[in-house]
Amino acid sequence: MKKLLSLVAAVGILGGMPYASAQPDLMATGTPHQDLQRFRAYFKHRFPHVPFADFANGAYAVGPKDKREQWEAVMEFPPYDYQLEQGKKLFHTAFKNGKTYASCFPHGGIGIRQNYPYFDAKRGEVVTLEMRINECRVKNGEKAYKWGTGPIAEVSAYMAYTSRGKKLAVKTPSSPAALAAYERGKEFFYAKRGQLNMSCADCHVYHSGDRARANTLSATLGHPTGFPVYRAKWGHLGTLEKRFKGCNKQVRFKPFNEQSVQYRDLEYFVTYMSTGQPVNAPSYRE
Repeated sequence: MKKLLSLVAAVGILGGMPYASAQPDLMATGTPHQDLQRFRAYFKHRFPHVPFADFANGAYAVGPKDKREQWEAVMEFPPYDYQLEQGKKLFHTAFKNGKTYASCFPHGGIGIRQNYPYFDAKRGEVVTLEMRINECRVKNGEKAYKWGTGPIAEVSAYMAYTSRGKKLAVKTPSSPAALAAYERGKEFFYAKRGQLNMSCADCHVYHSGDRARANTLSATLGHPTGFPVYRAKWGHLGTLEKRFKGCNKQVRFKPFNEQSVQYRDLEYFVTYMSTGQPVNAPSYRE
């Protein structure tokens, strides 16, 4: 929180908006494809020397060289290795009925992370990978995992690991219901909230690459590719929706529950905005 307050004081987020002229372009009415093109163009202009695929590396793509070098050193012996192995073990261990997670997913659950989340027309809602993992457990007579961290993040991390290098391929919202979910996610992303009156975009679009004390604010482009991530602050793997909750708390906004409609729609939007970025989960963040 102190880091965020320092950013507020430094760039005047609560006062004048030096980037206000950039906002209408990204928030303009248009198709999801037009939103995607504007989004990519914004970051290409803001970080002209960053290769498109490198945005998947989060703050280490847009921050100082020394931070990048430190991150690369950590990734030689990543701290999440034990949890990744746990996820692999859990994924392949049979339920009490003899089935495994592989029975619930296309291609046995291997190499499919890039297709999540998706809009399920029959259910009329956005479905995330973690949601499907828990539904698989319940379907096979097991108790659902707690959201956010622990086994749910470990299984998700292993499944994501099998998709490394594959490009995010969330389908373009086309039906009225899918478009409505997408637009709700977009609205959530740009809307101000909390006592600090900040949006997701304030930090991760308009001030991406800026510093909040010792940390660099990452760009939204490529954000979902590394999740679940191992954060040094957490000391374990956590899902994207766990991070959503943390961000909301930092702006002094009462967060929604993980896997709420609000966060699933938000995940749908931000993942679509990273279409074409390579999956590199699990990853490490400060």
